[in-house]
Amino acid sequence: MKKVAFYTLGCRVNQYETEAMAELFEKDGYQIVDFEEYADIYVINTCTVTSIGDKKSRQMLRRAKKINKNAIVVAVGCYAQVAPDEVASIDDVDIIIGTDNKSKILEYIDEYKQTKNKLNKVKNIMSVRDFEEMEIDHYQDKTRAFLKIQDGCDRFCSYCLIPYARGPVRSKKFETIIEEVKKLVNNGYKEIILSGIHVASYGKDLGNVTLVDVIEELNKIEGLERIRIGSVEPSFFTLENIIRLSNCAKLCEHFHLSLQSGCDETLKRMNRHYTTDEYYEAVQNLRIYFKDVSITTDIIVGFPGETEDEFNRTYEFLKKVKLTKLHVFKYSPRKGTKAASLKETVSNHEKEVRSKKLIELSDRYEKEFYERFIDRTMDILVEEKKDNLYIGYTRNYLKVGVESINNIEGEIVNVKIKQYKDDMLIGSMV
Repeated sequence: MKKVAFYTLGCRVNQYETEAMAELFEKDGYQIVDFEEYADIYVINTCTVTSIGDKKSRQMLRRAKKINKNAIVVAVGCYAQVAPDEVASIDDVDIIIGTDNKSKILEYIDEYKQTKNKLNKVKNIMSVRDFEEMEIDHYQDKTRAFLKIQDGCDRFCSYCLIPYARGPVRSKKFETIIEEVKKLVNNGYKEIILSGIHVASYGKDLGNVTLVDVIEELNKIEGLERIRIGSVEPSFFTLENIIRLSNCAKLCEHFHLSLQSGCDETLKRMNRHYTTDEYYEAVQNLRIYFKDVSITTDIIVGFPGETEDEFNRTYEFLKKVKLTKLHVFKYSPRKGTKAASLKETVSNHEKEVRSKKLIELSDRYEKEFYERFIDRTMDILVEEKKDNLYIGYTRNYLKVGVESINNIEGEIVNVKIKQYKDDMLIGSMV
């Protein structure tokens, strides 16, 4: 049997697209094998969010031919899109696709087999206006499924390459989303995660539908237990949207609300489209309308021009807003972005100091949030078994371990929380 292996770097959208490509191969008679195993074809879904993503992408592209020197190596995704010539210069790469036309990967492989010439199928992504439909019937994870409903971004944050890698906003058809979710539910999935490059922009190109409309319709689907959404900006959470969403019982009380900086001057240089006051208002309203809501965020430290005073304002804002968890990143310039032309003003040592300070704050608030739920009974969607514990997540995305004599993977169970230990909650079945 023909064998294909995949390696995915980056975000949930990439994960979705890899799963969709894997299904195409399976339907064509291929066996999916681990990337470190011998395969006829290796597909590397690349990432370019950071220079580390570029480097890791190149490493994996080169590794494939070391496993099987006669294999066909395919580079797809964001790094392939923004640096096709760089990728083409890697001798081990045979086909370069980019971020569009992944659904044609089998056609390109047949073309390569006939010509044996390196194929560069990267197109001008800024001219793409249609959402590329790729459907998934099943995932390796049998409890929850990612569903890509949107592609592209028009925000152009000054530090980010993704708008150039993904192009303008394109949305999956409303009716197609509903049909695909119903199919996933019929195949046993209890939780759906709505994903996109800028998922809050869903429907902007369609003109008559929004992300809130999608969630309201999915909330009606029998058998679907949980709905989650990917990272969004505070501007999405208007009071009207929050009230509508709070009436959707299946929408989980966990939101990743992008911040990046708690200082308005820094936000302006980043070309973020909100202020700290607007962010704080969104958080407060979410806490009013969603009981036990967990709000997480991303923070960049050491952005060009970030003075000690600006960082301190970020630190004080985070103490004020008191989020569940911070994902902290040290700024690194990305060639091709506006911020790359700004003078670096923060040393690597200072970035490390600031990063450590925020991580310590995050660890403290995360522990406090988790401990709020000791002695509470919570619904847990069980995903896997590790050692003697079944591991799952609450609706507000708290990690929980529980013992059971029965196999409860894929089930939603009630757990009485007993303690917080090793960055997770431990409980017993009730």
